[in-house]
Amino acid sequence: MTAAIPPHHALALPGVHGYTGAKTVHAGEAIDLHLSVDRPCRLGIYRLGDDPEDRASDRLVADLGRVQPHIQPIHPGSYVHVPRGLPAGIALPGLSLECWVMPWRVDGPRQALITQCDDPAQGGFGLFIASDGALGLCLADAGAPSAGAVPTHRWTAGRLKARAWQHVAATWDGRTSALWIDGTCVGRQTWTGPLRPGAAPLRLGACGDGGVAQAFADVDVALPAIHECALPAEALAQRVTDRGRHLPAHPGLRACWPLREGRGEVVADASGHRRNGRIVNHGTWMIRGPGFDEAVAARDGDPFATAGQCHGLRLAADDLHDCRWAITQRVTLPVDAQPGLHVARLGFELDGRDAVYDITFLVRRPAGAAAAPLLVLCAMSSWLAYAATPFARNTVDAPVWPRRSTGLPNSHPDAPAYCSYTFHRAGQPSYFTGLRMPWPNASPAALYDPAGSGFAQWTRLERRLHVWLEKEGYDFDLLADLDVHRDPALLARYRTVVVNGHSEYWSTPVVDAFDALLRRGGSALVLSGNTMYLRVSFDEDMAVMEQRKNEERGADPAQAALRPPAGPFGEEFHSQDWMRGGQLRGVGRSAASIIGLETAGWGFADAGDFGVYQVTAAQHPFFAHPQPVGLAEGDTFGHAPGGGLPRAIGHEWDLTVASLRRMTRTAPPAGEALPEPPSGLQVIAQGRRRVPGALDAYLDWFSRPTEALDGGLSAEMIDWQRPQGGRVFHAGAVGAAWVVGHDPAFDRLLRNVLHHFDVPAPHGRRPPGGLTG
Repeated sequence: MTAAIPPHHALALPGVHGYTGAKTVHAGEAIDLHLSVDRPCRLGIYRLGDDPEDRASDRLVADLGRVQPHIQPIHPGSYVHVPRGLPAGIALPGLSLECWVMPWRVDGPRQALITQCDDPAQGGFGLFIASDGALGLCLADAGAPSAGAVPTHRWTAGRLKARAWQHVAATWDGRTSALWIDGTCVGRQTWTGPLRPGAAPLRLGACGDGGVAQAFADVDVALPAIHECALPAEALAQRVTDRGRHLPAHPGLRACWPLREGRGEVVADASGHRRNGRIVNHGTWMIRGPGFDEAVAARDGDPFATAGQCHGLRLAADDLHDCRWAITQRVTLPVDAQPGLHVARLGFELDGRDAVYDITFLVRRPAGAAAAPLLVLCAMSSWLAYAATPFARNTVDAPVWPRRSTGLPNSHPDAPAYCSYTFHRAGQPSYFTGLRMPWPNASPAALYDPAGSGFAQWTRLERRLHVWLEKEGYDFDLLADLDVHRDPALLARYRTVVVNGHSEYWSTPVVDAFDALLRRGGSALVLSGNTMYLRVSFDEDMAVMEQRKNEERGADPAQAALRPPAGPFGEEFHSQDWMRGGQLRGVGRSAASIIGLETAGWGFADAGDFGVYQVTAAQHPFFAHPQPVGLAEGDTFGHAPGGGLPRAIGHEWDLTVASLRRMTRTAPPAGEALPEPPSGLQVIAQGRRRVPGALDAYLDWFSRPTEALDGGLSAEMIDWQRPQGGRVFHAGAVGAAWVVGHDPAFDRLLRNVLHHFDVPAPHGRRPPGGLTG
């Protein structure tokens, strides 16, 4: 169950939105729907049909009738809630509020740093960043008579810098208040109080208004502390010199949060007064603190090896990883429900036209059922990584998601819109994706850039293989990579596995289970590009996925436009498991060492950017047996008849170590070396793009920009008998699954590969199943 949060500013969303309580479910189990709709809708459960381009082929398996308007608000904004504030109604002899802070913005709405106030009329105190970037202090006496005006002292001074660590403090000695930035007093004012706190909780990164948290801060914060006295100037100067490495030791200390936990939602108080806090809406651990030293981090190889390097917490006013919506419908699937991708489909009227909103989920075979001879993995971790604008404005026509998944127009200007490829609204790197959120990009109708190409990622792309296997009569199971992360032993039930679509994001448990399957003599068909590239992890509840893209130390700013948005050097360690993030090869799990190919580039500016395969080993058994594919040396395939779209070689692609070595034309980075090509690997076709595209990027082994080989070599198709055990057919391109069912030669090739991998010959389709609501 999702834990409730304290009263929080609510945001009501226009439109139709929803998510399922689980991304996958066994036949025979229940699936929960969490919906927020502002208009009447028709609701049904559909099993996706045999035409990925047309909803008319989808099969209605449960009609759940009409859904009446019922808006469930969201509550974005992360902060620390501390229930036990300073004692209410007791006059303070003095007060100091201090912390290290790096503001991500210094304009716009006011940002609360340390507060104990729910309403100015009820008294309390707070340290703020004002809308103009000034440091602000508010003191109000909670003990004033209810009929009179509350004595309030509110003022600002100085100005903070954006994206730089600064030590800030406010002091009051019973007569005079002062504001300090980096140990320098930026202003003083007289106020004689008295100051008696109210009954509000303490909050870090937010304040209250009528008991509801608001004024969320876009900041990195370190070592916040509260003292029941006014700290002298020399003590504040010492804080600045120390850079947050040591705890304050003043006898007036009443709360201090070192923020050294590095994970979880509990924030411990080191003052001895038991003012422990709880992070609301996740926040971000494992960030560079005020004492971070790039040289030390580079020397140690672990930014956390030295005290004070990264102890801090990042907060964001748009942080949201769990909608916490109530269950609106619960649907029980019968045991004989046909496995496959399903949607909860909401039909409604939009601007006088019929519109549809789909919520995708996967139905697996009943728990305990025998495994099929073939397993196909759904790349749901990658679907999640690209899940920008979860509350996107509803559309009638199939939406085209912009490149790098920058998202669709938002249904509300204040709704979260970030994903693994975009920043938070104030510019914070985005390292987390919530699973208890809508993911409209996973709709089976969603398309992807380049517009007009008909290309898709995610559900729409991967379904092409599912449809083809069903039409051919192969018996296969579907699992999400999320299922394998949850239970890596699942892969031990299979000998042949298909990796499908744009399977970019993998957790190390999934990588290790996949490698173990191959080491046992199993086989893999990889119909993917940019495969097994970036590492993800999950929290214990499988509710939040973490990934971290970070700049290298001393990275060339000229490459910034080439790479996806990334955080700064030193923030590459995950808070879920404290292991290094980024590319899987950086944690000893290079895709080339497991599946034979490694990411080599991308290009998706125009529909004409997509290329084709060219045969380089026409006599290879995959082209000849048991069914001749009908291709000679140099022939092309991986395209629609006549060479039109769809074409396989585009979006992103992979190459062998041998080719990447040739493309690495400059010396390796310090401490690194080029790997040797693996033995037993044969290239049977090359993917070529003869027309350069405006957004082409070719990468060398170290992911540095380089030039393509041989006039446009982009991908390679391989057969690899691994020396460590197992066999891999790798098509090397995201678009490989796109051409399945369009190119008869490619289809014959797949049948041959499945035959050589001992997948039983087709024996007819499975009988249909149904659902009950």
